[in-house]
Amino acid sequence: MKNKFILKCICLMSIAVCGIANAHPGHGGDFMAGISHPLSGADHLLAMIAVGVWAYQLGGRANWMVPASFVSLMAVAGGIGIAGIPFPMIESGIATSVLILGLLITFSVRVTPAIGACVVAMFAVFHGYAHGAEMPQLGSAWQYGLGFIISTAVLHGLGLALGKGLNQQNLLLRATGAVVAASGAWMMVAN
Repeated sequence: MKNKFILKCICLMSIAVCGIANAHPGHGGDFMAGISHPLSGADHLLAMIAVGVWAYQLGGRANWMVPASFVSLMAVAGGIGIAGIPFPMIESGIATSVLILGLLITFSVRVTPAIGACVVAMFAVFHGYAHGAEMPQLGSAWQYGLGFIISTAVLHGLGLALGKGLNQQNLLLRATGAVVAASGAWMMVAN
């Protein structure tokens, strides 16, 4: 019970200390810049954790299929961002993903693992592109990309653990989704 409380406190503190949408240029470095990028803004942080929570809610094969789909498409889109190919409405897409993922958790939306994987893959394109486009100018694409892939996978794992930890308190789990959705709505208005 104490470990669950500690995990919840760590998750809440990480959200409290990061900026609202600060996952943007100016980090510097290679691998560590990639690791820190998804952690440096609530937009990415909330979405990555929410993917894990929703995957836990879906259960079964979705526990690995949904996060794997997100990470895979995010990596591809990150390469597109690194290449500098223009892609419209990135910030709006990221904010919308936070809103919708929060709503999926709040209303405990049940779909097949394959459909869940497709839903998060669509969101992953926006997050991945932002990660890639914001790579430090002198950074190594491979090291930076590996960093944000690892960081994202860890955040998905934290989301799975959070979902499992809150599973007994279904109302608290849904309230967490509502907070994520409200954050996404606020991000949409702020953009």
